[in-house]
Amino acid sequence: MADDKPVLTHVDASGKAQMVDVGAKDMTERVAVAEGRITMQPETLALILSGEAKKGDVLAVARIAGIMAAKKTHELIPLCHPLMLSKVAVDLEPDQATSSIRVVASAKLTGQTGVEMEALTAASIACLTIYDMVKAVDRGMTIERVRLLEKSGGKSGGFRAEND
Repeated sequence: MADDKPVLTHVDASGKAQMVDVGAKDMTERVAVAEGRITMQPETLALILSGEAKKGDVLAVARIAGIMAAKKTHELIPLCHPLMLSKVAVDLEPDQATSSIRVVASAKLTGQTGVEMEALTAASIACLTIYDMVKAVDRGMTIERVRLLEKSGGKSGGFRAEND
């Protein structure tokens, strides 16, 4: 069944890149939540949690960087629409057992296009900011599992990632 084949919306019939016209879409509340994880040496996590990192409050700066990144996603990702976000939140969850920080970013608006890219960008940039702020003491950190956890709104409806 050819009709069941997924359609790429960012390319036209001749294969050229295009920005999707969302003008005819209904205005709906749209929410997306994404996550990422940065793993480090236990001493690096302890330094971050103590608030004594040389560059300052790592978690506060990462939170602000993630929020700012969501707001600038259209400048970073080609063909993304500039959006009037109504909310962006970045939560940082240190885990001493795994010597990591889980970043959970959410983005929300009422509009004609989704906010998945904004949530994913916020999570990614928050992780990168953590790396940048403590790389002098731990260059072996890894950023992993950046993924969409859930989305709601719009014609395609909801999505929720499977737990693993």
